Amino acid sequence: MDGHTHTPYCHHGSGTSQEKYLERAINLGFERYTLSEHAPLPLNWIDDASLYKRPAMPYSELSLYIEHAKHYKQEYNGKIDVAVGLELDYLPGKLDFTERIIDDFDQDLEDIIYSVHYIPGMGGMRLIDYRPDYFKEYILKHYGTMEKVVDEYYNYIEEAIEWISQFSIRKRIGHINLIEKFKTDLPEIDEEEKIISLLLRMNVGLDVNTAGLRVDTCGKAYVPEWFLIKCRHHGVSCIYGSDAHSPDHLGIGWDWFVELEHYANGTR
Repeated sequence: MDGHTHTPYCHHGSGTSQEKYLERAINLGFERYTLSEHAPLPLNWIDDASLYKRPAMPYSELSLYIEHAKHYKQEYNGKIDVAVGLELDYLPGKLDFTERIIDDFDQDLEDIIYSVHYIPGMGGMRLIDYRPDYFKEYILKHYGTMEKVVDEYYNYIEEAIEWISQFSIRKRIGHINLIEKFKTDLPEIDEEEKIISLLLRMNVGLDVNTAGLRVDTCGKAYVPEWFLIKCRHHGVSCIYGSDAHSPDHLGIGWDWFVELEHYANGTR
C-alpha cells in the first residue's frame, strides 16, 4: 500500500494526470493507494500572499477534489484499491476550520494524514519545509537554537496526535521527522522525543514517509529506523507513504521499508 500520494490538485506538484500516477503504482505492484491531497488552509494563515497559495488548494476546489478522488476510486475498481483521503494540517487556533472539513466530507473520507507543516516564527505561522534560507530567517532566528525549534515542533506533533484521535476515520501522523528536511544546511539536531505510547493510546498510525530520501538536504526517510522498528514492535499501524508529488516518486524507499518490516518481524 502507498498511503500518502498527491494529485493534479497539488499546487506545488508536477501537474501530471492522475492516470499516470495510478498506472505507475499498478506497474510497481501496489494493490492499495490513498489519494491524500493537501487540504485548504484558513484565509491568511500565512502572511505572504504568494506563499499562502503554494501549499494547498483553495477551499473552492475541495469538493472538486473529493469528486475527483471518488471518480478514480470507481474508475480503477478491480485494478487497484483507491482510498479517498486528505492531508490535513494541524492548525492551532483554527481547529474549527479542520473540523468543518471533516464534518462536510465525513461520508466520503476514508483516510487522513495529519501533518505539522507550520510552527510559530517571525511574524506569525511559518512553513518548516519550504526552503533552508526561509527556515533560517523566519524560524531558526525566532527561536535562537535548533533545540528550541525541535522542542516546539514535537510539542505540536503531540498536540496533533491528541486532537486527531477524536475522529473515527483511519488516520496517521504525517512525516513525523519533517523537521529534519534541511538537516545538512542547519545546525545538528537530536532525534525526536518518544511518542509511541501516545500513538498507541490515541489509536493514531504512523505515516512511514520516504520523501526525505529524494531531498538533497535530508537523504533519509522522515521516520528514523529505530523509531519505526519500535512502533512495529508495539503494534502501532505503520503505513508506507511515498508522498509522491510526481509519478516517478512512487515506490521510492519501498525496499527500505520492506527490509525494516522483515527486521521488525524477526524474519530477517
